[in-house]
Amino acid sequence: MKKLYIETLGCQMNKSDSERIAGILSHFGYVETENEKEADLLIVNTCSIRQLAEDKAYSKLGVWGKRKKSKPDLKIAICGCVAQQDKEKISKRAPYVDLIFGTHNIYELPQIISRIENNEKICAITNKAYECNQNDFKIIRKDSVNAWIPIIEGCNNFCTYCVVPFTRGRERSRKPEEILQEAENIIKEGFKEITLLGQNVDSYGKDLKDENITLANLLRKLNSLKGDFRIRFVTSYPSDITDDLIDAVDECNKVCKYFHIPMQSGNSHILKEMNRHYTKGQYYEIVSKIRKRFPDVAITSDFIAGFPGETEEEFQDTLNAIEELELDYSNTAAYSPREFTKAGKMTDKFLSEEIKYERLERLNEKNREVCLKSNEKFIGKVLKVLIESKTEKNGIITLNSRADNNKIVHFSDISKNIGDFAFVKINKAQTWCLYGEPVE
Repeated sequence: MKKLYIETLGCQMNKSDSERIAGILSHFGYVETENEKEADLLIVNTCSIRQLAEDKAYSKLGVWGKRKKSKPDLKIAICGCVAQQDKEKISKRAPYVDLIFGTHNIYELPQIISRIENNEKICAITNKAYECNQNDFKIIRKDSVNAWIPIIEGCNNFCTYCVVPFTRGRERSRKPEEILQEAENIIKEGFKEITLLGQNVDSYGKDLKDENITLANLLRKLNSLKGDFRIRFVTSYPSDITDDLIDAVDECNKVCKYFHIPMQSGNSHILKEMNRHYTKGQYYEIVSKIRKRFPDVAITSDFIAGFPGETEEEFQDTLNAIEELELDYSNTAAYSPREFTKAGKMTDKFLSEEIKYERLERLNEKNREVCLKSNEKFIGKVLKVLIESKTEKNGIITLNSRADNNKIVHFSDISKNIGDFAFVKINKAQTWCLYGEPVE
């Protein structure tokens, strides 16, 4: 038996990739461990969306490199987006790394793993995805009620701040029958929630050249599967949210009434500089259309503070948008220059770190304000929740659950267990969560 440890940084797609890597390596005698010090193979699955995430990856490699001096048989690997873009830098900066493999090469691991065990150093980086049926490979999913299914990978939009088209490639959709097979397996395994993943999830099917293959129709097919489960999808690109997709969410009783729609900026000029294919007004129209259809829907977003050339007035538009749109929550970040991107070359427009992080602080404060207002609207309402975990303190057991609209709800009920659905009447709201009591 060989021990495997995977450090996963970044998005849900990376977490899903790590589950697949663990599944593939299980066929070669590797058992995953949570203790990196006892591992025979260490893998860091990396994210390069911001400099901080990239720095964390190299820091982890540095720690492992020192450990290898006293344990020469230890194997070290790096994968994910940093590996895809930095293959030559890694070899120079961390020569003790045994395996570098990119986002397109996960399913080539069966051909690679025996070679590094025989003390070869391998760099497996290609710009073309390895063609295979992903269901031919085992997946070791984390103990949870939620399971992820990547349905589309890559991006064609080339936003000027984003490295995804360079690290994940162009959009590539999986065949619907392959996705449905994976979903059926997930349901049989007892998972109660399926999350469909994609950098631009609502672009699903565009590259397959069949007008019937869309995210909306995929949701309808998944909804028809037997079982007591629910479905989510992330992340949506604003201008790709069609009326048919909204109709499908309305029609399908298992699809959650929740949309994650990154806006990035509340100013149309900055959106154009970002190469986002919509205006502020168009984003407002999309949100209005969704809210009219689903009264208790939650809409979350992403925003960047301090994009190159952003003025104080343009930043104020972002603060105003968060409040006017009554967004339920937003992921926020200060602008981080990324290699290969167009914005990363706008050095004459870069704002100081002081300005960027001062704006980020105000952005976070506004985010907290609107999150609390959003949660307070649910006091007195009954929400259907899925119990995800439980905690115990001073003899009191608290069930930690998530509502259909993605709101976190805490309550107590000794008759319920993890994986159960329940109805909860909300009686208290805090900034990031709700509290309630069970009802029939």
